[in-house]
Amino acid sequence: MPVKPPPPRRQTLTGTRIRERRLAQAVRQGDLAQMVGISASYLNLIEHNRRRIGGKLLLDIAKALQVEPARLSQGMDATLQDMLQAAARKAGPRFGPPPETARIDELAGRFPGWTGLIADQQKRIAALEAAVEGLQDRLGHDPVLAGSMHEVLSTVAAIRSTSDILVREADLDPVWRGRFHRNLHEEAERLSLSATDLLAHFEGQGARKGVLTTPQEQVEAAFEQSGHHFPGIEAEGAAAIPAVLDTMETLQEPSARALAEQVLTRYAEDAARLPFEGFLAAAAAAAFEPQALLAMAGGDAALLLRRLATLPEGGSEAVPAFGLAICDASGALLFRRRISAFSIPRYGSGCPLWPMYRALGRPMVPDSAVLDLPEGGLFRAWAVSQPVGPAGFGGAPVLEATMLLRALPEDEATVGETLPVGPGCALCPREACPARRAEGRFG
Repeated sequence: MPVKPPPPRRQTLTGTRIRERRLAQAVRQGDLAQMVGISASYLNLIEHNRRRIGGKLLLDIAKALQVEPARLSQGMDATLQDMLQAAARKAGPRFGPPPETARIDELAGRFPGWTGLIADQQKRIAALEAAVEGLQDRLGHDPVLAGSMHEVLSTVAAIRSTSDILVREADLDPVWRGRFHRNLHEEAERLSLSATDLLAHFEGQGARKGVLTTPQEQVEAAFEQSGHHFPGIEAEGAAAIPAVLDTMETLQEPSARALAEQVLTRYAEDAARLPFEGFLAAAAAAAFEPQALLAMAGGDAALLLRRLATLPEGGSEAVPAFGLAICDASGALLFRRRISAFSIPRYGSGCPLWPMYRALGRPMVPDSAVLDLPEGGLFRAWAVSQPVGPAGFGGAPVLEATMLLRALPEDEATVGETLPVGPGCALCPREACPARRAEGRFG
């Protein structure tokens, strides 16, 4: 038996909004019905969403309640709904029963203040999670921190060794004892300078207005806040880029704005080649499977992967959450769209077994694999490396690798073997991995 589709949102909650507005003004149901020329029983059906309403009757009720008709007929803001959906997805069993996502519109209609508060808190939580992830990444790969810590530990080891000799060798020659004392003094001064430099580094980080430091981090934060989707550019193309840049509050430096403009220019070019409306419909019909959409992109796999990563998550088409990573031929990360439960480090390189790096050895050959993380999560990955810009006759092509990620649903069976990977050698618990980089491995 076919399932009857739910009525449009604007029709579903118009009655609820009318009732809430009437109660807020302490107007009796019978009095409102009399003002608009209908029976109280019919108004009761409308308020319980059992009768559709529109046209003159909606205008009359809006006038009687002293409210704009659009406030009664239109659904909640799509961005607000996305934020509430994200908050619901992150709610775990520790919070009790799962949130009633089917009643989000009702929540917004009845309690707009609380709805806005929840959405603002979700936005703040997402920003803090991104900041924590960035700090964890930096602590693991920051070259300044790594060098300073190496200097401090080396100096401590030297001081301990010298002190041990002085303690154990009671009959040490006075000349040698003097040399060891001098060495001990010099190493102590060296330790003091190293510790001071390390403290100054952290104080410099703390003096910043925010955690975001590099232009790449600032641009990624701006894209995260926009959900990696820009309706203005989708509709108007590159002409909308200046207006979009003006809304990006995380762009703290001119270099970050310039980088954001470059990324948005590519976004506009991609949108012109694969217009949003037609692409979204085709992607939904293909269950967002890149292989089925490759012909639509004219065989340009990198274009296809980038466009899938710009689709707004959720919505009526049930767009899945996508992650994206783009690197150059050296493996340096150029851009990323983070995805929950899959760490893509900003500092240092990722796992050598990621298809993104494998694709660099086979330019223009699309690759795909199911990635098995150490914690047990499974992700489908699609990757390809392609030249960026014309190389010219006799010129060396500049390669860029793109990898799209999507969490594998629990009910989706995996075809073939999975590829054990990790977040990067520095943080990966897979000790027996043949590709693992370890200190002293090559000498």
